[in-house]
Amino acid sequence: MRIIRIGNKLISTEKVSGIIEDIFRLRVKGYSQQEVAQRLHIDRPFISRLERLGEIRKGRRIAVVGFPIENKEELEKMLVEEGVEYTLLLTDKERWEFVEGTSGVDLLNSIMNIITNLRTCDIVVTIGSNYRIKLCQALLDKEVIGVEIGKSPIEGDRYVSVDEIREIIKYIME
Repeated sequence: MRIIRIGNKLISTEKVSGIIEDIFRLRVKGYSQQEVAQRLHIDRPFISRLERLGEIRKGRRIAVVGFPIENKEELEKMLVEEGVEYTLLLTDKERWEFVEGTSGVDLLNSIMNIITNLRTCDIVVTIGSNYRIKLCQALLDKEVIGVEIGKSPIEGDRYVSVDEIREIIKYIME
């Protein structure tokens, strides 16, 4: 065991390394930063800073959020291929299940986690109604690119051009 002294503190570098490994292991499994922080009893901002310290990707971090999307799977596949960091696409049915199937406090926490994830990105592409695009622009302190698929309120799924979204992503990554 390697121990170092910093002032009056003795620090185990193996313990620190083990915690960092646990953080990355859980994040790779798909746990959110908040979920990992709660499981390991550490602060979520620490996880964010740790990830930024080790990040080697150059370019902008991009998020794509949209609903109600008819061709969700096709769009998600393309976004993975293009290296988009955060994606949240919902069909009309999924968005209503999300809202109606969650209690008030849990819904608020879920929305806050989504906003937190979006704020870690440099640019957010929002696919949705004119109202939802304006709402995203007001909530996020960053560039929001809106792709309007209808006036609010949108009822039913809407087809989104995969080629149009791909062009936007490629332009952003240049």
